[in-house]
This record gives sequence, C-alpha cells and structure tokens, in this order.
Amino acid sequence: MYLVVLTGRPYRAGCVAPRPEPSRENGSMVDGPEVEDVKAVVADGYDQCAETYLAARPDDGADVAELAPLLRALGPGAAVLDAGCGAGVPVTERLVAAGHRVTALDRSAGQLGLARAHVPSAAVVLGDLAALPFGSGTFDAVVSYYAIIHVPRVEHHRVFAEIHRVLRPGGYALLCLGWGDLPEDLDPDSWLGVPMYWSHFDADTNARLLGDAGLVVRTSTEVTDPMDHHSHQFVLASRP
Repeated sequence: MYLVVLTGRPYRAGCVAPRPEPSRENGSMVDGPEVEDVKAVVADGYDQCAETYLAARPDDGADVAELAPLLRALGPGAAVLDAGCGAGVPVTERLVAAGHRVTALDRSAGQLGLARAHVPSAAVVLGDLAALPFGSGTFDAVVSYYAIIHVPRVEHHRVFAEIHRVLRPGGYALLCLGWGDLPEDLDPDSWLGVPMYWSHFDADTNARLLGDAGLVVRTSTEVTDPMDHHSHQFVLASRP
C-alpha cells in the first residue's frame, strides 16, 4: 500500500516523489472542504476496486494475528465496531466467529455490499470515522484495519476522540496506523488501478495523539503488510 524509504523520507512505492511538507506543524496538506474531497476519492476508489482488493487481500497474515490478544481480552458476546470494515473479510468475519455482536462501518457503499453478503449477521452501517454515528459508550471494542491511514491526518485527533467516545470504560481499541510520517499521498492510479489517498503520522506521534484522546496504549507493534507494502503500526489501546 505504501512505504519504502528513499533519501531519508518515506513514500509509497509506485507514487511520484513526495510532496513538500505542509506549512502548519504536524498537519495534513488538506483541510476544510478538501478533506471531504479526498475522503470521496477513497470511497469512490474502493467502490470501484472492492472485488479486486478482496481477491488480493490475504486472510492469514501477521496483521490478522494481531486480533488474538483483543479476542482473549473480550468477554463473551461483546459489542464490537469494525471501523473501516471493507468487504468484511477477514476481520469482521473473525469477530463474528468469535461470538461477538459486530457492527461493520465503512464509507464505501461497494465495500459494505460485500460485507453484507459475506457476514450477514453483522450490522452494516455507512459512516465516517471522524463522526461515528453511534451513541457514547456503545462498544466494548473498536477495531480498525487499513482505514485511518486513508483519513487526512489533520483529522486523526478527531478519529481517536470519536473512538474514545463510543467505547465503554474499560473498552479496547485495536488500530492499524502508519508506521512512518506521510503528510499525504494522492495517487491517481494506485496499486489497484483506481485513485487513492493516504495520510498518516509516525508511530511516536500516533501514540501521543492517542494519549491526548484519553486512550492508554498497551502494545505497539510494527507489522509487515501482507500485500508487500512495507509495514504499519498496530496499537492495542484501552479507555480507562
């Protein structure tokens, strides 16, 4: 999906050279209406490549193994949000198979159609990670794989605050985040032949932002991407 290292800066393989750093400290290159524009790029892109991405996505990589500590920590029949569920395979289906009550959220209607077909027992919801359409304290856990990295990082503090809000006290969050610093990458063709957008901070900044949102980081692991796109940070955090 993205990172290789060249001349000291990370950028995604197959993309043009990295763009200049944003003018505001620790910010994204986009803000205001442009945030919605790039979110639409992501949703439309996944609408177009939903089947192709599902076919290419391994279901037994080290990333899926990161679910195990969370599943051990959860009680029976926990309420779990899969935030950025994609086609529901493999994460949503693993959560359901473990006996949990799962809500699957995505911004791509095409992906949600696949999730509905593959995991019919999950509740499927169209929504935005930065404005979750759920009441406070709804879930025992929030899981998010390869979704936050598509949100402009100027909104990551808001995404983390929303995750904190919808978690019950004592709840857990298992989040896939960027390992390296990438202000933005808007690729008109991407690795699956559709326009796509990525934006994220480095691992240390992610940990700080999670703490600012009131989440306690329990583990942080660098996990190699199963589709050979370098690595990501997998964080298991909790709400006190």
